[in-house]
Amino acid sequence: MRISRLYTPAPLVTGKLIELDADNGHYVRTVLRLKQDAQIILFNGHGGEYVCTVAEVSRKTVLINIEQWRDRSVESPLQITLGLGISRGDKMDLTVQKAVELGVNHITPLLTERCVVQFKGEKKPQRLLHWQKIVQHAAEQSGRTTLPALLEIEQLQNWISNRQGLKVFLDPYAETTLTELKPEAMKVTLLTGPEGGFSNQERDAAKASGFIPVRLGSRILRTETASLAALAAIQVLWGDFGKITNAEVGSQR
Repeated sequence: MRISRLYTPAPLVTGKLIELDADNGHYVRTVLRLKQDAQIILFNGHGGEYVCTVAEVSRKTVLINIEQWRDRSVESPLQITLGLGISRGDKMDLTVQKAVELGVNHITPLLTERCVVQFKGEKKPQRLLHWQKIVQHAAEQSGRTTLPALLEIEQLQNWISNRQGLKVFLDPYAETTLTELKPEAMKVTLLTGPEGGFSNQERDAAKASGFIPVRLGSRILRTETASLAALAAIQVLWGDFGKITNAEVGSQR
């Protein structure tokens, strides 16, 4: 039987009893419906995870016994930074979720010339909180013990400067493919556009900042397809796809 995993920002120390916050308590109580003595795994995104048991479940509180720390990691050796042109609704949600599953380390939502999403008043912090929840749940589901960083929404022109590693952006008109490139110091920065793609000015600015335009085959891909296909290709070429991790070896014993 699979043991549920839960992210918590709380400090975790073996042998301690902690109370879950309201959101996690509600999830344990009403969604997972865990009872006293049930097992659960907690992690706080700083590496490793904790095997725990439920000490108490009531309408007001959920208490957890932290029993054992496990030095477990499923992280790729490749550090991936994603500059993600903001797309509409479910497309953006899907891309953020799957990017976490595909091993991204940093995600920055980007405002571009052809971005159709507008943020007014409180919408920007609300949207960031929404995406942060998606990051957390994707990390829980995929077994990650290090939480990817979701950074503040930024203008593309500001973001493209001072990026590290191999810097590429997706362009269906490019002549270069990923197979012709190699990462620098096992770091890759990937820039992807919104539904309408990048403007000519944005392409020129990215090139001036050292980004290499690359294409993914001969077909035009939707923004969410292109982002995820590129991340998968990057992990195949230089990351951990096709390699057996320590976590997988342990699970086969």
